[in-house]
This record gives sequence, structure tokens and C-alpha cells, in this order.
Amino acid sequence: MFEIDTSIMLAGVIAGAAPVLLATLGETITERAGIINLSLDGTILLSAMTAFVVAYNTHSLVLGFSAAALVGGLIGLIVAFFSVYLGQSQVAVGFVLTLMTRDLAYFLGSPYARLHGPQALPFSIPILKDIPFIGSIFFSHSLPVYLSLAGIFICWWYLFRTPMGLNLRSVGENPAAAYARGINPGLHQLLYALCGGLLVGLAGATFSLAVKPGWGRPQGAEGTGWIALALVIFGGWHPVRAAFGAYLFAFLQIIGIYLQGWLPSVPTQVFQVAPFPLMIFTLLIISYAQKASDKIVPGGETLTRPAGHHGHRWLQRLLGLLTGDAPAALGQPFRPE
Repeated sequence: MFEIDTSIMLAGVIAGAAPVLLATLGETITERAGIINLSLDGTILLSAMTAFVVAYNTHSLVLGFSAAALVGGLIGLIVAFFSVYLGQSQVAVGFVLTLMTRDLAYFLGSPYARLHGPQALPFSIPILKDIPFIGSIFFSHSLPVYLSLAGIFICWWYLFRTPMGLNLRSVGENPAAAYARGINPGLHQLLYALCGGLLVGLAGATFSLAVKPGWGRPQGAEGTGWIALALVIFGGWHPVRAAFGAYLFAFLQIIGIYLQGWLPSVPTQVFQVAPFPLMIFTLLIISYAQKASDKIVPGGETLTRPAGHHGHRWLQRLLGLLTGDAPAALGQPFRPE
């Protein structure tokens, strides 16, 4: 019985992490190119509303997901355009957009609140679904969940195993050097802000058409964009590390559901809100432990930890897998002379 419950819980983690994972992968791509898109939270809500309204009126899930992706891509393009060509602050533009898109989603989606609409149903992959334990966890989901799983490998492969990914990272690290090599940093930033936005839009559609079907206020996606932004940072701008954080966040949410049954005397609102501060706290602990494992500060003098401290080496290696450095030119628009 415990094994069955465990497989169901882990399958729930895989499915529940899909929206935040798609948003995190999208923002990872965008920030690798040097653009900070702070509009994620509002973009997810607006794209979730758009996906549901379009799918409800057209009876087409494909059109719903496509419309949401276009909304996300357009917003990402706006952030990049204001930064690259108009020289405006990416942080300011993104923050204004997240407030505007959030209110726009609630306003335009009001007539569709609490209506029953189409839903992306799970389907099992033949043969793979019959693998003991693993099959029920990974191979009995809806299409956007499978997309989120494939997205981890695709993003990693593209960023670190292709010439296009090398160009992308060079623009985010040193746009002047990239420009000297014949790469157009501004054009690349527009392109990858668009690509990242498309994934963020799909994240919103996954909420309203798969994970939490329907539209309403609250939708249940509120705050997800800020979590995705935090996961990008503490995941070291690496898609695999960021994916680990997304699954950790989903695990905290699933555990909260179980705790509601185990502790009925505790208000349900506590378990609904708890994953957010717990996730931030966990990420802060990882960040602090990484700094503490690298250096010690005795008497105010910063020293590198002696090589003889073998007991801490495994911790350093583990934390090294979970952290990384920001792109050097992140948030700094490039102006060719």
C-alpha cells in the first residue's frame, strides 16, 4: 500500500510541477541571453485566462495553448524591445507589466469565471506505462506534462551542446565580444525573450487547461511567477538545477495536501500558503550553505577552507551541483559604438 501511495504522490509531483517548470525553463533561456523578465506572475495569469477563454469558445485545446503561448511570447518581446531599443529598465518594465497583465486577466476573464471548459486529459504511453513503479509516475500524464519533462533535456542540450546555445550564452556573458564575432546581441535577445515568453505562456495554459482546469479569481496560479524567478536564480541559470527546484516546490505543495488530511484541526489556508515561504527558506539555506562551505571567516579575516577538511568536500560538491553564477551581462543592455 505504501508503494502505491508513493507512486501516486510522485506522479502528482511530476504533474503539479509542470507549470512552474515550463515558466522556469522559459525564464532561464531569457536570462541566459541577458534579459530579465519580471512579468512572469502576471503573464502566467493572463495566458491562463487566454487559454481557457479561447479553448472554451473554440472547443479546441490546440488553439487554447497556442493563444496562451503567443500572449507569453508577446509580453517577453515587449520587455526585450523596451530594453534593447528604447534603453528602458528591464526591471521597471517587467514589474509594470506583471501588475498590468494580472489586472487585465481578472478583468477580461470575469465573465468566464467558474465555467466548465475543455481539459487536457492524461493518457498513458503504451509499453512504458507498464514498467513497475516508474511507469505510473512518468508515463500516465497529459501532453503539457510530457512537454515539461522533455523541455528539461531539450533546454540543456540546446544551451550546452549546440552552436546556437553557445551564441546565446555568449550574448548573456559578453555581448561586446559576441558583437565582435559577428553576432547581433539585440536580435538574439529579442529572439530568446520571445522563446522564453512562449514557454511562460504555455505554463499559464497548463494551469487552466490541465493542472487546475478552469478560470476564476483566485486562479491558483498566483505567486507561481515569483517562484519561477527565484528558481532560476538559485538554480544557477541551469535548466536541470532549476527543474530540481520546481519539483521540490511541487513536492511541498503535494505534502500540504496530505497534511490537510492528517491534521484536520489546522486551517487549510495554512497548507495552501506554506509551500511558498518553505520554498524560499529552502533556497536561502542552499545559498547560505554554499557560501559557508566555500569560505570561513575567523576573526574577520576571510580564508579559504583548508584542503584537509574532507568532511565538507561532499557538501561542497553537492551544493556546487545546485548553484551557479549569473550571466555577466544580465540586465545590462548592450549599445554598440
